[in-house]
Amino acid sequence: MATPIVRRATRSDILAIVGFNQAMALETEDISLNTLTLQSGVEAIFNYPEHGFYIVCEMEGQVKACLMITYEWSDWRNGLFWWIQSVFVKKENRQQGLYKHMYEFIKTQIEQDENIVGLRLYVDDDNLKAQNVYTKLGMNKSNYELFEYSKPKTIV
Repeated sequence: MATPIVRRATRSDILAIVGFNQAMALETEDISLNTLTLQSGVEAIFNYPEHGFYIVCEMEGQVKACLMITYEWSDWRNGLFWWIQSVFVKKENRQQGLYKHMYEFIKTQIEQDENIVGLRLYVDDDNLKAQNVYTKLGMNKSNYELFEYSKPKTIV
């Protein structure tokens, strides 16, 4: 297996990230995402870096996995939590440690920056495979439950 290279994504990765997000939504939630809306959403991270950034993992010059980091301010800790979102590894590259490489890349950055106080993510209750991966990498299940309100969409 080729050595994975993990790096911050650039604008040249946008189409790969869009494709990964479409594949993930279809695979995990049976949802077909609107390409134009999704591409605008991905581009927004590059246009507004205060929202977050993407990490990609490539092998042999091809992007094989990605994830997004967003930020949450903690007044209790006077620092930022980084949130892992939109994790995707191409099917043919799963079980090869690509997520682990991305996680270690992020963890190293966090440990070198005193303004970042921790790392969080959310995972579907039924996704035991992902939960096992996160546990093996040293993450702990928190005592928080996730609640959300989604603004109703109007169809134009």
